[in-house]
Amino acid sequence: MFGKMKFVGGLLFLTLLLVYACASKQGSGYVFPSIHPEELEPGRPICSDCHEENDRIVYARFNHTATFTDNHRLLAYQYEQACNMCHQQQFCDDCHGVRVDEKPSQKNKTSTFRRTPHRGDYLARHRIDGRVDPTSCFRCHGNPKTAETCAPCHG
Repeated sequence: MFGKMKFVGGLLFLTLLLVYACASKQGSGYVFPSIHPEELEPGRPICSDCHEENDRIVYARFNHTATFTDNHRLLAYQYEQACNMCHQQQFCDDCHGVRVDEKPSQKNKTSTFRRTPHRGDYLARHRIDGRVDPTSCFRCHGNPKTAETCAPCHG
């Protein structure tokens, strides 16, 4: 009986420790500046050109590679201050639907850094997502009866 209580107590302690670690986000006590210390021009270096891998934050993870937008969700959530050094909230809102002035495909017609968020088989699957949450489609595509990407099938 005592061994079982000790096990449950240890498990509870580990759970609380994990919750605390996740809630603190940074853990290292590092404070990001409000903006990047100097304005960087187009063609600027990537983060890891200046920041070492043994810094408190591994800046190589923030390098905006061709696939960065595919996997930026966790970084943006954990290190929002790092994103805010270069990007304003409106930059995120353009794609994530808080307020949509222009669609990303219209705003950056020649840019390749905004890749499609759907998997290769999504055309066959999208009707399920559309029925579960129709607003998730509207965020990027607009009205399925008139949107350029939807009208060929839905128009």
